[in-house]
Order: sequence, then C-alpha cells, then structure tokens
Amino acid sequence: MTVSKLGSSVAGIATPLIAVQVLDASAFMVSLLTAAAWLPWLIVGLPAGAWVDRVARKPVMLISDLASAAVVISVPVAAWLGLLTIGQLLVVAMLLGAASVFFTVAWTAYLPAMFDKDRLVTANALLQGTESASQVAGPALGGVLVAAVSAVAGLAVDAFSFLVSAFFLSRIRRPERRPEVVRGPSIRSDITTGIHWLVRDRYLRNLTIHGAAANLMLTGMNALLVVFLVREVKLGTTAVGVLLAVAAVGGVGAAAAAPVLARRFGAARTIVGCKVFAGVASVLVPLTVPGFGLVVFVLGLGGVGFGVVAGNVLAGSFRQAYCPSALLGRVVTGMQFVNLGAIPVGAVLGGAAATAFGVRTATTIMTLGYALSGLIMLLGPLRGRRDLPEAPLSQPPVARELAVCPRA
Repeated sequence: MTVSKLGSSVAGIATPLIAVQVLDASAFMVSLLTAAAWLPWLIVGLPAGAWVDRVARKPVMLISDLASAAVVISVPVAAWLGLLTIGQLLVVAMLLGAASVFFTVAWTAYLPAMFDKDRLVTANALLQGTESASQVAGPALGGVLVAAVSAVAGLAVDAFSFLVSAFFLSRIRRPERRPEVVRGPSIRSDITTGIHWLVRDRYLRNLTIHGAAANLMLTGMNALLVVFLVREVKLGTTAVGVLLAVAAVGGVGAAAAAPVLARRFGAARTIVGCKVFAGVASVLVPLTVPGFGLVVFVLGLGGVGFGVVAGNVLAGSFRQAYCPSALLGRVVTGMQFVNLGAIPVGAVLGGAAATAFGVRTATTIMTLGYALSGLIMLLGPLRGRRDLPEAPLSQPPVARELAVCPRA
C-alpha cells in the first residue's frame, strides 16, 4: 500500500502542475480535476461497501491496483503522441478515483480481518506513518520530475507504483479472517442495513458530519494550493514540490505521536483536539508570501497534516473496533459516502470562489470554514470524555434482524 500511495502522491502534484503549466488550465478547471477524482465515492461508494462485505478483500485490492496502472499509463502515452487534453486528465482522474474506492474499502476491512482489536491502533499508526512518508517524498519527486524530465513523468512513475503495490500485495501470506455474514436479499438491502446502523449511532454520526464539513472546506483549499503557490506566491515547479514535501513532515510525526497522545490525554480528547487543531492551523496558509513568509505556509499546512493524520489514526481504529465486523464495509462506506462525497463539491466550491474573488481570497474563505468545522467535534458526544466508548453490548434492531456476528 505504501508504494501505491507514493505513486498517488506523485500524481497529486504532477496532475495539477500539468494542467496549469502545460495545458494552461484555469483555477476552476484545476479544481475539477480534484472533484473528478473523488466523484466516484458518490456514484459507487455505497454499492462497493456492500459488495466488499460479501467477498475476499485481497483480490479486490489487487484488481484495483492493476486497473489503476492501466488507466494512469494512458496519460504518458497520449502525451508522447501529442494528444493529451484536459478532458483526458478529467476522465483518468475519475477512473482512478473509482479504483481507489474499491481499494480503500477493501483494505479498511482487510486490516481488522488480520489484526486483533488491541493491535489495531498500532497497525493503523504504521499505515498512516508510511502513507505520510510517501506524501513527503511524493510532492518533491513529482515536482522534480515535471521540471527536469517531462510534464508527464510523474504519472509514469505513478503507473509503475501500482504494479509494484500489486506485487507486494500478492506476497502477503497472513490469512484473512472472514466473518460469517448473513446476507440480505439484495445489495440494496445490505446498503440500507449499514446506513441504518450508522445513522442510529451518535458517535459515528458525529464523526461523519464533521468529516463532511471539514472535507468540504479542506478540499476547497487543497484544490487551489498549486495554483496559489504558482500564481500568487510565484514559485517554480520544483519549489512547489519541495515546499509541499516539507509541509507533509507533520503527518509523519503525527502517525507516531497518535498512540502516545492517546495514552497521555485519552483517545477521545486526542481525536477532538487534533481535528480542531488542524482547522485552526489551516488559517495560516493564505497568509503565505514569498521569501521568509514560506515558513508560515509550512507551519500551517504541517499543522493540518499533523492534526488530520493523528486524528484519523485514532478515529479509524475506533471505527474498526466499534462496528460489527459483518457490517464494517457497509458502515465504512456509509461514512465515506458522506465524508468523501463532500470532496468533489468542495473542490468545485473552491474553484468557483477563486473565479469570483481571486485565489488568495478563496483560499482564506476555505480555511476559515475549515476552522469553524471543529465546533462540530467540540459540541459533539465525545465532549468531556477521556476515553472512547466501548462497542455497545446490544445491537440495533436492524442489525439484530440480520443476525450479524458478534462485534470485533
């Protein structure tokens, strides 16, 4: 998974740079690339969760990686033939996003199928740490490749990384524990069961609402970052990659710090604190100016990375241990349908705001909205708790009717 994330991180910087510097795309068009990459969560997210609960997860991840490689390699081929267009980039972003939906749902459910409850935080921290490390190397590598080799070299690396990821996944020998799932009469009924379980639980419901509000604003900011740094701060391609890489260091430290913070302050307090801190830190980003002012950008985006990664390590582990194992895929995709479904909307919102008010003003609006989203956590059911709640002993009626297995 780490190798795949490295390639995706390279693509995350290479694709908007190609759009801005090679295809001379507008800020709104660049934001549509982000929207296209996340739109599949709204289209296939819920069915994917119900389907993944019915099948082995490892083959799903393998197929997703191979499909991603095939889709991404089409960009270098089109560029070499002189046929690359912004339309193709949009289609590639959407297809790659669809493959990512199935991969993400599968590996989220695959992790608790391999590890016991008391090892989930450690496993999630390791995965988040390696993912953050790839985010450090990815932007710098993408920036250097685009500047020194070619505009599409970063995506060529991305295509290769998916093949490497598939190879290492195929080498995993640890057996996957499969819960005994009593299926509903249809995929639709399975989806409904997961949604009902999610809606009735106040803790997961609060995390979902916050995730949607935060992603709406954070993605609006992220969709404008490359345009902001190139056109407002006047940085070159390589400088953009290096600056984003330096800022991403915060995420690496957060993955290691999350278990320590949870033991010191309590997991519930740490989740709330980290998510609020990330929003507040983002307000520094639009204050970035050339020269020494770049330190403000690093502190702001680094703070966002620290808060997001540390909060996600603990929230993800809580979700995996708290949800019924037989419903985990559906509950996860129910949350991600709302959380990640807000991302394409946020990207378009950021692009529209940049068109109407300018890139710097739009970035400021997005960061202020992100900071205010922390109130959802501060006023939510985790308020005042030190530790996270245990899985409820009684099952909601809709889950009990399907006789799901005991909670993981």
